[in-house]
Amino acid sequence: MPWATNPLFKPTVKPAADVEATAAEPTSAPSPSPSTGPRQEITRSIDDGFKKPTDRFTAHQIFYIFILDGLGALILSGGINFAIAYAMYATQDITTRPIRLWLFPNTLAGDAAVTIFVQCLITWHIELFLVNRDLRKGGVHPIGFIPEPTSRVMRWFMFLDRPEQTHEVRSIVHWLSFLWSQILRALLIAVAFFPVVWGATIGFLIIAGRWEGDDWYYDKVWTPQVFKLIQGGVLGLLTTPPMVIFWLTRCGWALKNNEERYGER
Repeated sequence: MPWATNPLFKPTVKPAADVEATAAEPTSAPSPSPSTGPRQEITRSIDDGFKKPTDRFTAHQIFYIFILDGLGALILSGGINFAIAYAMYATQDITTRPIRLWLFPNTLAGDAAVTIFVQCLITWHIELFLVNRDLRKGGVHPIGFIPEPTSRVMRWFMFLDRPEQTHEVRSIVHWLSFLWSQILRALLIAVAFFPVVWGATIGFLIIAGRWEGDDWYYDKVWTPQVFKLIQGGVLGLLTTPPMVIFWLTRCGWALKNNEERYGER
């Protein structure tokens, strides 16, 4: 049951087989080895750096998911969006280029929509790298108590029941396939959160704006900056914990099912 091939991790190099020597040696029935059972396989995986999947949320997992990543994303995303908004709007000549809710050139509704998709894409790829790095180094336990989904759509989304990949690891095709699989899932998360986040943002901007006949208008400071601060922070707080849980759960399934080379295949 292969998971999404991840070219960020170095693949294990298998020693080349000596075909001639193998042909010359007499064949014999393989002797049973106590180290080939499922329990020994998962132990070997855990010894490689992964910790044992948990049967409930631990205090460290809660801290890792909701405090370190959740609140951390709220602060970091909010601060970055505030700085971007200040650079974008504070120097505008609002006489010739007014800042409005719907109308171009400075549309806050359009800015809010683009921010949701761009931030989800960036956050997904950051968590992809950071969470899998922490898992491989034993910095956090995988989640082992969430059952695998039965829906075909959810199994596809969670990288379950994927066909074997035949292209060479770290080839251009491999990278493109890997990146596309990640981008697609990040966009789906953005679509899921879009109605709530964008709708609330529009409501805030209507309350904070001035209606002047054809649209809501805004000063160049501080409404655009505060709107980006709140939207970026709330979006980070809402989307980052589910992304972290995604990778912790996916790793837990991989270890419990003895998937070969999690993080490489």
